[in-house]
Amino acid sequence: MEKEGSPLHVGGRALDILIFLAERPGEVIDKRELVKRIWADVNVDEGSLRFHVAALRKALGDTGKSARYVVNVPGRGYCFVASLAQAAPPAAQPAVNIAPPRSLPSPLSKMVGREEIVEKISNGLSLHRFMTVVGPGGIGKTAVAVTVGHRRSADFGGRVFFVDFGPLRDAGHIATTIASALGLTISAEDPTPALLTFLKTGPALLIFDSCEHVLDALAPLVERIVRDAPQLRVLATSRESFRSDGERIFRLFPLDCPPEREDLDVAEVLAYPAAQLFVERIAQSSGPFQLSAEEAPLVASICRRLDGIALAIELAAGRVNAYGIAGTASLLDSRFSLQWRGRRTAVPRHQTLAAALDWSYDLLPPAESATLRRLSVFAGPFAPEAAAAVAAGDGLGASETLEAIDSLVTKSLISPSGSRTLRYRLLDTTRTYAHGKLNELGETSQFARRHAEHFREFFERAEADTSTPLPEWLSIYGAELDNVRAALNWAFGPNGDAALGIALTAAAVTLWVRLSLFAECRERAKTALTALGDSGGDDRIRMQLLSALGWSLMYGEGRAREARPILETTLELADRLDDKDFRLRALWGLCIDQFNNGQFGKARALADRFANAAANSSDRTDLMLGDRLMAVALHYLGDQNDARLRIERVTASLHVLAEKPKIFPLDLRISTQYFRARILWLQGLADQAQALAARNIEEGRANGHALTFCSVLGQAACPIAFWSGDFEAAERHGAELLEHTERHAIRLWGLWARAFNAAVVVRRGDVATGLPLLREELNRAGDARFLPRFLPLLGELAACSGEAHQVDRGLDVIEDVLTRCNDRQELWYLPELTRIKGELLLKSPRHAGDAEVRFREAMDIANQQGARFWELRGAISLARFMIGAGQNAEALAILERACGPFSEGAGIADIRSARDLIAQLRS
Repeated sequence: MEKEGSPLHVGGRALDILIFLAERPGEVIDKRELVKRIWADVNVDEGSLRFHVAALRKALGDTGKSARYVVNVPGRGYCFVASLAQAAPPAAQPAVNIAPPRSLPSPLSKMVGREEIVEKISNGLSLHRFMTVVGPGGIGKTAVAVTVGHRRSADFGGRVFFVDFGPLRDAGHIATTIASALGLTISAEDPTPALLTFLKTGPALLIFDSCEHVLDALAPLVERIVRDAPQLRVLATSRESFRSDGERIFRLFPLDCPPEREDLDVAEVLAYPAAQLFVERIAQSSGPFQLSAEEAPLVASICRRLDGIALAIELAAGRVNAYGIAGTASLLDSRFSLQWRGRRTAVPRHQTLAAALDWSYDLLPPAESATLRRLSVFAGPFAPEAAAAVAAGDGLGASETLEAIDSLVTKSLISPSGSRTLRYRLLDTTRTYAHGKLNELGETSQFARRHAEHFREFFERAEADTSTPLPEWLSIYGAELDNVRAALNWAFGPNGDAALGIALTAAAVTLWVRLSLFAECRERAKTALTALGDSGGDDRIRMQLLSALGWSLMYGEGRAREARPILETTLELADRLDDKDFRLRALWGLCIDQFNNGQFGKARALADRFANAAANSSDRTDLMLGDRLMAVALHYLGDQNDARLRIERVTASLHVLAEKPKIFPLDLRISTQYFRARILWLQGLADQAQALAARNIEEGRANGHALTFCSVLGQAACPIAFWSGDFEAAERHGAELLEHTERHAIRLWGLWARAFNAAVVVRRGDVATGLPLLREELNRAGDARFLPRFLPLLGELAACSGEAHQVDRGLDVIEDVLTRCNDRQELWYLPELTRIKGELLLKSPRHAGDAEVRFREAMDIANQQGARFWELRGAISLARFMIGAGQNAEALAILERACGPFSEGAGIADIRSARDLIAQLRS
């Protein structure tokens, strides 16, 4: 297809749509008719149609303005609106009899996802005389080559010859095999001259299929016939290139698969060629088929796990009639799937995945087959150094192993993976096959042990690597998560090595913490501790595992109350071993535990103990952590002035922070700033707090640490936007937090985000929807409501109950929360709770007289705490009460005193309200 003489790259579906629309120019064609015509017996929804129409418009340069080709008529369908010119009849040409392609297999009824590739190769044959399509077995090389052959048949006068070298076992018969495909009977001992004589007679296309096992003999012959027959074109398929003079390589990649995302709908899944092929093959084998919303994610998963390999997808689709989609997906875990049979008419090496892989494996020299087997112990991508460490030995040197890997990459049995650093991976089907060979030879335990030992040493180095910035650290070490999991599964399995698994678990703790995988850390630590037993064993390892378990309980799934005895035991072991790092880790964890359980006085005492333990440390980071811990304790205790002194001291020292603290699960720079933003806000420095929160969001998003970013949004960005009255920003931040928690499975922040979003709904005016939702989400949070972060949401529940004329319910909530705050010394929010109680009393005829007392009490507490923002809110409530009582002069004086200290924050809702009231009272 061309536009103004230039070729256009249009996918097969998009081209079909264009042809159908252009057949009826100016006519609006119903969407359902289009879908039925283009997708035939496969049921898809309109999303797929929209996707391909958009692709068509993009290819045509349809801007929607001056250049128009396809117009959407809302509610009806699509219309082709460009003008069409009738092509002039071709000049009379002599009649030519075009013979059907000789020996060329029948074309596929429909090729999925390869139209653009077929077009590129077809066009490439006009420019290059020798092309090789390279790719792993089953990827569709033969199908592409055959389709190209049929498409270009007329250009070669029907002289298209298909030569299948697959059955050939003796490379000495290559020339006679070609001659036979050409229909020639040659009795000479060397048939090459006769071949050349025939090929020189006119244009011809030779398609050489499955060449990988005869390359050494075939390559020089191809070079010769291409050189000596100037009108000849050769298109070859092979799992590795010929490395011949004049060869142009076209590497065939797997079909694009749907991404790993939970919310994919049917249209999004079917926009990917791998899924289209799967669904079309189901329809071919089982009759009309419609993909449901429930099945769409399963199909996406099947396609990904089969790596977009066409043969694998076709074989899996053939099982759906017997097992269903869910059953087929479950069977992929077994080697049984390698034996699924495909079309009876397929060549034997394409009838099962095992046959296709046998074909490649049997051609390998011993060093390469051994390397392939040994690399099957890796899960996911692996680095060259890791491959050499695990696969070398037993007759293979490290350099020989790396050479074997290079050769296996060339032969499409190993795939390069990653763009920034060189890594490799085995396709899942290849890995399953190679692992079976490893089992057959009894080598699995030997190389699984090497794999586990390598990653134990690797993560022991990772734990000590504190100078690498977190994003880079995660890029280096986080990429090995699947390998750690595989190694631990083997180590604690029936034929594993529990001692090695215990050591690897202890070494990998830093990885789980930095990836915020606290639930996994908890379960792995429990498994290792169970294997270690209650008596004996290494106390240092036990201390490391207990510390990991305690932290994962504290930061993970709402089981913080289980953490304290574990952390206390950790502290005992650290004191016994005189281990400074783990003493500080345990003290930090116990302090956070007291925060979570509302014992803020005890938390401050532990913060003091931490500071004392860190006082003699040569690591300035330990001193900074002590100040940060104390700043947080003082903030929650309601001493905002001293809290700010401590947090500013940390901020002033951040420039010297060259290492990531071993004992801190969050990013210290970023987490310091969100608490600093909270303190600045409460002190009335609204502009500084908002600017700091905005920078904090960008830094947290760029940092890539999941738990840190939750705290960035939940500790500062969300509440500051909410308190400022910018509910649009609050809604935006709350939605991002919820999406982030769901993506990273961080449950506690997810509970908070849902409740916060409900509070935003209320404050945006929809009390009827938001208030029941807020109450429901807080109830769902259960014991998590006692975490400090939930306190403002409980206050909002009380305040919103009053606005919904549910005053008694609001008062019940506020009394419970006030009791909690006084019992726990959780005083930072006490001024606002006291003010909310006054507002509720004001709405109750029985208690309205007590409202003034509560407002004045709220202002007094806020003043003592250095919390000017809470003091301002109390002043606004008191002033409105005074105005209602006709005491305007006193109301004006109260507001002017409260607004006086504010030198910034003109845009926040409370400052505007106060100043509007002042203007009204003065006038």
